[in-house]
Amino acid sequence: PAFTWEVRANDRRYHTQSKKKFAFCLSKKKYRGNAIKTAKYNLLTFLPLNLYEQFHRMANVYFVFVILLQTFPEISTLPWYTLLFPLSCLLLIRGLRDLLDDIGRHQSDRNINSRPCEILSGKSFQWQKWCDICVGDIVRLRKESFVPADMLLLCSSEPSSLCYVETADIDGETNLKFRQALLVTHQELGSEESMAAFDGTVTCEEPNSRMHSFTGTLEWRGETHSLDSERILLRGCRIRNTDICYGLVIYAGFDSKIMRNCGKIKRKKTKLDHMMDRLVIVIFLLLLVTSLCLAVASGFWARVFQEKHSYLAAVYKNTTPAQQAFFNFWGFTILLSIIIPMSMYITLEFIYLVNSFFINWDLEMYYAVKDIPAKARSTSLNDQLGQIEYIFSDKTGTLTQNIMSFKKCCVNGTIYGPGTGHENKQPPGSALTWDHHGEQKVDVMLLEAAQKDNDPVLREFLRLLALCHTVMVEERGDQLVYQAASPDEEALVLAARSLGYVFLARTQDTITISELGRTRTYQVLAMLDFNSDRKRMSVLVRDPQGTIRLYTKGADTVILERLRGRGPSDAITERALNLFAEETLRTLCVASKEVSEAEYQEWGRRHHEATVLLQDRAQELDRLYEEMEQNLQVGGNRGWEELCTLAPEGRRVGWENRWSSPPETAMNIGYACKLLTDDMEILEEKEISVPGILCSAPTTPSSHSEILQAYWVSNNNLSGHGEAPGSSHLSQQHPEASCHKRRAIIISGDYLDKILHTGEVLKEQKGWLWRWLPRGRTVGSQEQESLVEKAFVDLATSCQAVICCRVTPKQKALIVQLVKKHKKAVTLAIGDGANDVNMIKTADIGVGISGLEGLQAVQCSDYALAQFCHLQRLLLIHGRWAYLRICKFLRCFFYKTFAGLMAQVWFAFHSGFTAQPLFEGWFLALYNIFYTSYPVLSLGLLEQDVSAKKSLEFPELYVIGQKDKLFNYRIFGVTLLHGVGTSLTSFYIALWAFEDRVGSKAVGDYESFSVTVAVSALLSVLVEIILNTKFWTALSFLMITASLLFFCLFSFLTQSIDAFRIAPAIFCFPDASRNALTDPYVLLVVLLSLVVNTIPSLTVHAFRAVVGKPTIQQKIHLKAKQEPEPSVELRAHAPRGSFRRHSSYAFSHQEGYAGLITRGDSLRARATH
Repeated sequence: PAFTWEVRANDRRYHTQSKKKFAFCLSKKKYRGNAIKTAKYNLLTFLPLNLYEQFHRMANVYFVFVILLQTFPEISTLPWYTLLFPLSCLLLIRGLRDLLDDIGRHQSDRNINSRPCEILSGKSFQWQKWCDICVGDIVRLRKESFVPADMLLLCSSEPSSLCYVETADIDGETNLKFRQALLVTHQELGSEESMAAFDGTVTCEEPNSRMHSFTGTLEWRGETHSLDSERILLRGCRIRNTDICYGLVIYAGFDSKIMRNCGKIKRKKTKLDHMMDRLVIVIFLLLLVTSLCLAVASGFWARVFQEKHSYLAAVYKNTTPAQQAFFNFWGFTILLSIIIPMSMYITLEFIYLVNSFFINWDLEMYYAVKDIPAKARSTSLNDQLGQIEYIFSDKTGTLTQNIMSFKKCCVNGTIYGPGTGHENKQPPGSALTWDHHGEQKVDVMLLEAAQKDNDPVLREFLRLLALCHTVMVEERGDQLVYQAASPDEEALVLAARSLGYVFLARTQDTITISELGRTRTYQVLAMLDFNSDRKRMSVLVRDPQGTIRLYTKGADTVILERLRGRGPSDAITERALNLFAEETLRTLCVASKEVSEAEYQEWGRRHHEATVLLQDRAQELDRLYEEMEQNLQVGGNRGWEELCTLAPEGRRVGWENRWSSPPETAMNIGYACKLLTDDMEILEEKEISVPGILCSAPTTPSSHSEILQAYWVSNNNLSGHGEAPGSSHLSQQHPEASCHKRRAIIISGDYLDKILHTGEVLKEQKGWLWRWLPRGRTVGSQEQESLVEKAFVDLATSCQAVICCRVTPKQKALIVQLVKKHKKAVTLAIGDGANDVNMIKTADIGVGISGLEGLQAVQCSDYALAQFCHLQRLLLIHGRWAYLRICKFLRCFFYKTFAGLMAQVWFAFHSGFTAQPLFEGWFLALYNIFYTSYPVLSLGLLEQDVSAKKSLEFPELYVIGQKDKLFNYRIFGVTLLHGVGTSLTSFYIALWAFEDRVGSKAVGDYESFSVTVAVSALLSVLVEIILNTKFWTALSFLMITASLLFFCLFSFLTQSIDAFRIAPAIFCFPDASRNALTDPYVLLVVLLSLVVNTIPSLTVHAFRAVVGKPTIQQKIHLKAKQEPEPSVELRAHAPRGSFRRHSSYAFSHQEGYAGLITRGDSLRARATH
């Protein structure tokens, strides 16, 4: 990276005047202000930008084209305002919806930009707004406040200028992390005067999106000090357990790392939207071809007519047949333009809106604890919820609730906890005086055993929980508040407190606890820190009697192999570990031993020498830790639960946040949430890495390591760079890659870097890939990168689950983009923190969880939920129903349009191929609005194939949407033919009946014929909608009745004699309906048309029921009748059954806290307890 970012403290003039070139000779400010703007529009840009976005819809372009044609009186067959008004309504409705969404973003921006902060102005700090902060300013932060910009920590009120921060909005973790200022700024910047005089210069890398990387230097008073990420407070962090701290702003506003990871707001369109755009083009081309054919026919007809009827030459003296064909072409184009009805789009917007309300009103997705309902923040993506193929989920706080709870333990061969025959609550009458909160419920038998205090092993077990940790304690009134480096440690300390062993206080070299009401202070001789390699931590203490003991906790795999010898309860302990693992609990083993004074003195001397080494200090300390942690005596093992919820059925991709938990945690949570199952083959990155490309060094190929190679070769051959077909090559040489096994992958962010940046890797390492390329032919690095990416995506999507641990926000978004790019699949991303925002914006559907990590994810999401378990209902019920409703609505709307209005084409063959309308103008105007819209509207609002309960019980129903079975090009073609057939039947039966008219009334006129065709088509459409309705409600009956009533009402009004007398040019069908529909002959013609139009539909339904392959819905209905209805219950975790794992260890902890405690950096002076 280029180190060209220079920040001068307390020098606003320099930063406001600095410019940088960005295009030719143009320049702009180099340093941005701290104000952010996520809104898309302002007062000046809303109208042009919104119209620009709306006219990306092909239908809107088409309607404008038709309106322009209608402005020419020579070719216009309909008034121009008949289409302009509904188009204006449609644009207005969508514009208002976008405006309301953007007003919400403006409000959010104002709330954030207006947050108060203290900025150094002159020689004192002044309260100002976040948006007033500039690069180079010094800001004072207080406890519980959010960091407004990326800042260099200068000093704090804590010892050694430590600052504790919660990074939940950044990496999803609620455990505390520490940052520490430079020693020079800690010592020199202790007052406001020294802050005002501070003139240091920070030189660092340009603003970037690397959340956990920072490199720079501070130059001050002629000395240069190195800076890294441990000195930086990132925007979005929250100050915890630190009264006051001071920071120098390095990156502000959109230059901050969290904003660099947020991505851009993109207008999302559903698969049906894209398909509708293409269908509009197809229909328009069909319309043009039909109009052209009719226009050419009109030209030939005009020439023949003029030759045959020469006495009428005066009528055509101003037009030739070619001119008449030209005008008729545009006339037919306007006349048939209603085949793409404007009312369909307006009704569709209303359906989307109401279905969004159904999501908002669903009480099953209401979280009463926090009074948070589900919310559809986008009203135009509901049907896409029913077509999701891949789910990308954040883990911490999303897939899990990020709440740790102590569940079970095994001490001295006895298992305590729920499921052992004892209620998990406090026994009546037991006054737990040591537990002020009283929130932690414990096993009755365990509590009674602890109170009796006659089991020395249990006593040591509880004492270990209270002593062996790095938790900090703070007194707030009469309450003890624990600040833990991880929720795991806090859960264990709280469990010990509930059992009478209360952690009270600690100093640099002591720790004080209360043991069943007796206060005891232990001298801390050494803390053997945790790290991911050791998988354990220990504390060496001297008790008040002078006995030295070592307490250790860690993974069972490392504790059991360090035991003194196998005892009688060891077998029970191992069985308990297996039992806890099967229940998907995180497990941990604890052990202790007594250390003699002589052994400690010798070990302590060497430990002190190792701590002052300049080289190989860490290795020497690890060796000494290993030496001390031998010959242990097991104290017990524990299982605690991270509360999680189940994901919907289907293929899922799970995410785990970077810098949060190790792969062990990812695997443990995968099993708990059913992402992983017992019969799956778990592949890790070392097993799928390709030698020479995705490994830092060549490795010996294994059966798994060849899998990705096989996928790459297959893609390479398929792209034309090989001679043999890729599929045969893949299946013959690597059958394990082509067969679909139940397989899962667990990979890290570092491995993803090699996939997402394969172009750079391929340039540096020309490995085995080049041997597969045909000689004499080269492939660009970009194409190679795409091939390797596709190989990885093919491998990943052939697995049941992919779990990525320790990934950055940008990696989350890139992997979603990768799947969208190579699989053309519909994706959903769900998260609850600011680190998930980019992923949520990139996915086709973004879901935000209103969790413990702020509202950034919710504000950028399409749908907001309170808990992850609600996603199941959102997809399997609301999503699937919305997709079903929209598809049925589109099919029925297209059918009724073709069935009712294509008769205009057949009428042209009998009207001299003129653009004379067949129907009354009012019928054309009201057909799609009042006469037929209401029944299809009820389909779009309330239709459902099975109940909500059945939708949850049979998730295989969801496959219908994933495979686009309810609306596709084939179904549209069938609908088109069906509608054309209905119009053809309605027209020609009426024409045949009117050719030889003998009856009591004179109804052989044009108006009566028009009414007969119209009524036949209308009733045929209504019957077809009735046959397609599966879920009948009172609204369904009301809508069909309303359609008939509206037809009768408007026919009476528009065809009355009085209306004709007032405006004969507008109301030109006087008494046509009454005259025709009171004749029995016409009624029989209408009935005949209705029967003939209905028979094909009934025949198809009967054929499918008797001969055809049963649908998924029919199979489910049959299954439901044969089997009793199972109850749907969502559980916190699912047992693993027969699964056997040696370890279910997963411990979230940050290395370095033990060193802070023993140095005293993290401790304030406090009274001795």
